[in-house]
Amino acid sequence: MPRQVLFLLSSARPDGNTLTLARAAAESLPGDAIQDWRDLNDPALPPFHDRRHGDRYGPPEPVAAGLMQATLAASDIVFAAPLYWYGLPAPAKLYLDHWSHWMRFDSGFKPAMAAKRIWLILTHSGSTPEEIAPAVDCVRLSARYMKASYAGTLLGCANAPGEILADAAALTQARRFFAA
Repeated sequence: MPRQVLFLLSSARPDGNTLTLARAAAESLPGDAIQDWRDLNDPALPPFHDRRHGDRYGPPEPVAAGLMQATLAASDIVFAAPLYWYGLPAPAKLYLDHWSHWMRFDSGFKPAMAAKRIWLILTHSGSTPEEIAPAVDCVRLSARYMKASYAGTLLGCANAPGEILADAAALTQARRFFAA
């Protein structure tokens, strides 16, 4: 069965450095891999409302339901995100918040997540490991909570549009990122 890879784009800049690095990494996927690219900004997820202690969760609205189904169908989930204020961009964090709804609405969601590999492609602009760690930990610990495999992080250093093309080390790593 071919891999089904869900790429979750969350940058506020369309066609930015993160997307360029993610596309470079996608080239290392097997030829039969199915790629599903989703921009979490368009269409945007609705706000998340925590209903764990009171109201019950109903069915997700259409955008969230579509992402839930894409998540369940994927063998691999790839967060493609620039580092914003030491964390993930708001659309990526909102997607993770919706997991709380989905695992209460669909009792098979959390068990299904245990079979998945979760990856992070993160661009930053000269940040230190300490500054990068909260974003990486958010994705890594979310994977652990779901008992999914955290498969790795690809870091690229870039700020202005197109600068990722000057990060030779990141582009070299991208060419073999999914091959492991």
